[in-house]
Amino acid sequence: MTTDNKTISERIKQISGVNTRKCMKCGKCTATCPSYDEMDIHPHQFVYMVENADIDALMKSKSIYKCLSCFACVERCPRDVEPAKLVEAVRLIKIRQQGQNHLKANQIPDKLDADLPQQAIVSAFRKYTK
Repeated sequence: MTTDNKTISERIKQISGVNTRKCMKCGKCTATCPSYDEMDIHPHQFVYMVENADIDALMKSKSIYKCLSCFACVERCPRDVEPAKLVEAVRLIKIRQQGQNHLKANQIPDKLDADLPQQAIVSAFRKYTK
């Protein structure tokens, strides 16, 4: 485990607000995941890998884009660990590392669509300006 991976792991925990130590590795989150068959790293494995700072594998995983963010894993967890929030935090870290987080306020009107919900606009602006 490199110091950089440990730092990223702590950042993921901070962004998500998830206490990975609460996980008892029961697998209920994975059992309820509708994307299970599509994921190479499953929800309970995300928790374990963030806790152990195995960040390189997470960043290369297809699972960060296969997660539906349906929060079925969150609802099923008996310890309120919230694996979906970890997946979202890893996704956000990866986007930021790729330099795709530079959305300026004056660029928003060009991206607007009449069918786009306002919540999506606010969420995107918040996510891509930090």
